[in-house]
Amino acid sequence: VQLQASGGGLVQAGGSLRLSCAASGSTLSNYAMAWFRQAPGKERDFVSFINWSGSRTYYPDSVKGRFTISRDDAKNTVYLQMNSLKPEDTAVYYCAADATGHGSSNSRQYPYWGQGTLVTVSS
Repeated sequence: VQLQASGGGLVQAGGSLRLSCAASGSTLSNYAMAWFRQAPGKERDFVSFINWSGSRTYYPDSVKGRFTISRDDAKNTVYLQMNSLKPEDTAVYYCAADATGHGSSNSRQYPYWGQGTLVTVSS
């Protein structure tokens, strides 16, 4: 499966963005999907995952209540709605796919990755 992330950009603190991750080459309906992010000079951090059915999502405390992951299997696309953005949310955001369908906060669970989209939040 090939993943293409999009939707990044420059936004002021307090603003919103919606990231999209479109898949090709395979249907996403059996995959768990996740978003990770990597700020300059830092390690890649987990942001969210959604399991294959959409019945389970998970967020770290850093984004809980502000970010929402969702999926539209008819469009073969996963979304990350980001509200109340903060300067510390600035990073390259990557989507990833896990064929087991369960999802994990561990990046090593995901063999398929998109190319990343840059989100910059100004103060």
